Amino acid sequence: MRRIGVVATAAAIGLALTACSGGGDGGGDGDGGDGGGDGGTDVEVFTWWAAGSELTGLEALEAVFAEQHPDLTFVNGAVAGGAGSAAKDLLQTRLQAGDPPDTFQAHAGAELTDYIAAGQLEDVSDLYTEFGLTDVFPQDLIDLLTVDGSIYSVPSNIHRSNVVWANPTVLESAGIDPTAVPADIDAWIADLEAVQATGVTALSVATTWTQVNLLETVLMADLGADGYVGLWNGDTDWASADVTTALEHFETLMSFTNTDRDGLDWPEATQMVIDGTAAYNVMGDWAVAAFEEQGVERGAGFVDFPVPGSEGQFGFLADSFTLPVGAPNPDGATAWLETVGSLEGQVAFNQAKGSIPARTDADPADFSEYQQSAIESYANDAIVPSLAHGAAAPIAVLNAISDATSKFTTGGSDLATYQEELAAAVG
Repeated sequence: MRRIGVVATAAAIGLALTACSGGGDGGGDGDGGDGGGDGGTDVEVFTWWAAGSELTGLEALEAVFAEQHPDLTFVNGAVAGGAGSAAKDLLQTRLQAGDPPDTFQAHAGAELTDYIAAGQLEDVSDLYTEFGLTDVFPQDLIDLLTVDGSIYSVPSNIHRSNVVWANPTVLESAGIDPTAVPADIDAWIADLEAVQATGVTALSVATTWTQVNLLETVLMADLGADGYVGLWNGDTDWASADVTTALEHFETLMSFTNTDRDGLDWPEATQMVIDGTAAYNVMGDWAVAAFEEQGVERGAGFVDFPVPGSEGQFGFLADSFTLPVGAPNPDGATAWLETVGSLEGQVAFNQAKGSIPARTDADPADFSEYQQSAIESYANDAIVPSLAHGAAAPIAVLNAISDATSKFTTGGSDLATYQEELAAAVG
């Protein structure tokens, strides 16, 4: 697998912070350190998987957990709120108050650096050996997860962020061939104009985090893999003319979107494509489950392709689970991590969620046509880190970019100010 800048990006964004971290007092023994103890049978699993295919995937993982560890009781600590923003806020409050859940979901990559630097996570490196994960996770993924020689989470999946989902019937009504992928953003804009002329919403989006997801894919398309990664490791100047062009494209794309966007979350925006009230939606590939759950078939009912101009790039993100310092039931949390990393757990979870396994020993034939294409892309394309989903930047940087984006898309700033605020957010 070809990796462009993922490990370097994580390092550049904030892994230097980890020199002061050690994953908490408990080290890598997986026993939860000082705060651990006999937590009984309950295992609180804290996520933002509260609806849609995300909830379906969590329920599938819960079922495997019940089979593998029948002596333990899964407690769903899910908190709703776009891309985990509400969950992360509540989680930080709990961690600072010394009231951690037994395990919590976090995006693999730079997002974890904040927790590691704060000494809020246990080192789970020994569990990789115990569970045999070093033999079945790609080395490049393990490198991404390794911070200062230690690993702090177990990934449950791999997702792709730079995917366009489209309704072929709506496209045909606008005179667009659904099988013809636009060559670049400019060509896509021409198709969006054709759809808009028919009176149908051309591009559906939802609340701020989905707009940031769209932004990152435009940056990928216009800057290329090296240029996009350079935004996070310092090699690309946020004030450059190339970034300005990308932001102009983003502004134009937003002009084709639904006016009620800020009151929606991603399932509603994706549903617009399913229902034919929108032509296109840019969303991570968890969206495929929304189509499949409603019996919408690939090809006839929907088409998918990389955001025009970003072909050959795989916008990478991975959900992962941690062992917090002071977990009430560290043994239960360790059991959950075992299930998360197991072949049975990864197959069940990813079949339901639309993502692909982090493990390399899963049979592609067990997954949908789309997922098989994602497995192939992950193996061959340039892997670049997602901004909106924690792989590219720490939480503080993402929050600042999200604030600037919300301000811009609601008319609170012009493009020049937006570009300045993005540059300031990354520093």
